[in-house]
Amino acid sequence: MRTTIRFCFALAVLGMFAVPVLAQAGASAPASDTADLVKQGRKLSSEGKLDEALAVYNKALQTAPDSFEAHLGAGIALDLKGDYGEARRHLQKAIDVASEEAKPQAMRSMAMSYAFEGKAGEAAKYEQPLFDGRLAKQEFTSAAEIANELARIYLESGDLDNAAKWYKTGYETALRKANMPQTERALWDFRWEHAQARIAARRGRRDEAQKHVAAAKAALDQTSAEDRKQQNPFFPYLTGYVAFYSGDYATAIADLQEANQRDPFILSLLAQAYEKSGNQTQAREYYGKILQINNHNPTNAFARPLAKKKVAEAGAGS
Repeated sequence: MRTTIRFCFALAVLGMFAVPVLAQAGASAPASDTADLVKQGRKLSSEGKLDEALAVYNKALQTAPDSFEAHLGAGIALDLKGDYGEARRHLQKAIDVASEEAKPQAMRSMAMSYAFEGKAGEAAKYEQPLFDGRLAKQEFTSAAEIANELARIYLESGDLDNAAKWYKTGYETALRKANMPQTERALWDFRWEHAQARIAARRGRRDEAQKHVAAAKAALDQTSAEDRKQQNPFFPYLTGYVAFYSGDYATAIADLQEANQRDPFILSLLAQAYEKSGNQTQAREYYGKILQINNHNPTNAFARPLAKKKVAEAGAGS
């Protein structure tokens, strides 16, 4: 599948926020030493050893205070810890010292930092300039992806009107691509119907949501065989999402269990569905699984803070 048009929340997204090992001008330590420390920090962070990762990043910054990679890595680790203010200090420094090529990555990481707190308006200050820049270059597909990413931040932060606005913007922008094959058009139709179904469900409009679910399935069936294989797991995510917000927790659990079990947001919906069904043991199990995932991306931004809160509450009550 074309990587430029992968579904925004599949993440789809995961590699986008990884910390690259890039040489930055002006570092006072040998680039190879800084790179080795950053590599260690990344590994520790991915393993959930966040304090150890921060110690390594700080060591790198002692000798290379303008290291883009070390500031970015430290910011990500601090977000995963929940220390958002300090995370943003590092992420802002990463933006300040980044090359033009690396700056979008740092800006999207800053947007994710705000997404962890549900501050969609602040996230938009970093996402919208990226959208505008790509649109100016007529990079319609990548601009549409940014729009959809921002739309999802708005949606899961509870701002449904801005979510609808940005999903529509993403869809209309994608369709500006010249000579788009019909199967690719169907893929964007699927994403648009998928988004509308979720928004309708969040607004309590169950019948409307189901109409968009049916339209999403019809669009999915018109995609290419390769795209359909890639997108199929997002359909039970959609039906499970709609069922959850319609109060049908049994259906939500059954459908979400058919979706990607490595996606922390899906695990979060499962945990909440079990919780609302009265099965606290299963809910705690899923919340615990989320905390074993250490990605800095939209799905974890929406899942991890809730999981931390729920696990802490369970520990306090035991």
